[in-house]
Amino acid sequence: MAEDKPKKNLTVFGQETEFDGILEFTDSLVITGKFRGEIRATGDLEIEKGAVCNVEKMTANSIVISGSVTGDVDAPERVEMCSGSLVRGDVKTARIRIAEDVDFEGQVSMLEKESEINLFSVASDEYKNALVLKSDEPH
Repeated sequence: MAEDKPKKNLTVFGQETEFDGILEFTDSLVITGKFRGEIRATGDLEIEKGAVCNVEKMTANSIVISGSVTGDVDAPERVEMCSGSLVRGDVKTARIRIAEDVDFEGQVSMLEKESEINLFSVASDEYKNALVLKSDEPH
């Protein structure tokens, strides 16, 4: 029997919503309106098409951008810039995907993804099999 994962809450800032300030959250957030300020999150963030975010910095586990973001983007897991999005700022992440037709201006810093395996607690063959070479990862 599979273990049930704890459910994550999903919050949506509607198209009419304008938020100005510091936003902190731990689950998932979708912004479809306007945001100005700073985002400090451990959850996942999605900026919908038509949404406008002006930030000093936005930090979340993973960030998917379909709208407009001005400011630095920091996502240890991944950043995805979808077709038609506009991003002005530096990006720090372990994985990035930039679709065609993205208007991006900034620098990308790739973070090293740490192995989720404790190398002192496993056999050497098991550890070797757990390693993924960067050249083997899909681009």
